[in-house]
Amino acid sequence: MVERGGKVMKMSGNTILITGGASGIGLGLAERFLNEGNEVIICGRRESKLQEAKERFPSLHTKVCDVSIEESRVELVKWATETFPKLNVIVNNAGIQQRVNLLHMHEEWQYYEKELMSNVSAPIHLTSLLIPHFVQQERAAVINVTSGLSLTPGAWVPIYSATKAALRSFTISLRHQVEETNTEVIEILPPAVNTDLGGPGLHTFGAPLDDFADSIFEELKKGKIEIGYGDSAKRLHASKEEIEKATAQAWRGFLKNNPEFLKPKA
Repeated sequence: MVERGGKVMKMSGNTILITGGASGIGLGLAERFLNEGNEVIICGRRESKLQEAKERFPSLHTKVCDVSIEESRVELVKWATETFPKLNVIVNNAGIQQRVNLLHMHEEWQYYEKELMSNVSAPIHLTSLLIPHFVQQERAAVINVTSGLSLTPGAWVPIYSATKAALRSFTISLRHQVEETNTEVIEILPPAVNTDLGGPGLHTFGAPLDDFADSIFEELKKGKIEIGYGDSAKRLHASKEEIEKATAQAWRGFLKNNPEFLKPKA
């Protein structure tokens, strides 16, 4: 278990920016941060989804932004820091997941690259843009949402798994580099959660969103900086042999349920 040093993220009185905050895990976290007495800004690609979120939680602030695009990220940070000068927390949650048959990659590279842009370039770039602002605040935090698949890759989502492993590695490096500053670095590692990640209906078997989000908040309050849930919490302590076994078992289980996956598309 990774323990905190002297810094502890306060749970109220923050100004928090959540990417991919209009639905799923992002909105679940936004709701709980609001309930704790924080100012919360959510951004996402679709105005309609952001509006739905604001109708549910009127105190939310919203911003349309596609974080996979460099110019959009620069504009987002400029707007957020000027509009909310006390901004002191970012939750890098936005991400996309695509099933990819590596033997038959027939799409243009841009289709696959979008996963890299959303899941790796966006959180690293946004963090680098915000750190100079954060170190001027009394306290600050970077919260990166990675995945249990950063530990045991899902072979059916190879690019997604690689992006989450990259973000986990970056998170660890960032934590070391800012350890003498006011900025806390926290990693959340969701297992499969019942959201629309990857497409509607693909994760109905996953953990209930509310149970997951409630558990994450309890762990945040305890001062944890690496937070898993269920299976992903167990993977944090798994041996190399256990990880290899789990990865192989998951792949076999996926193929059993999706026998057409390795066949070329007509």
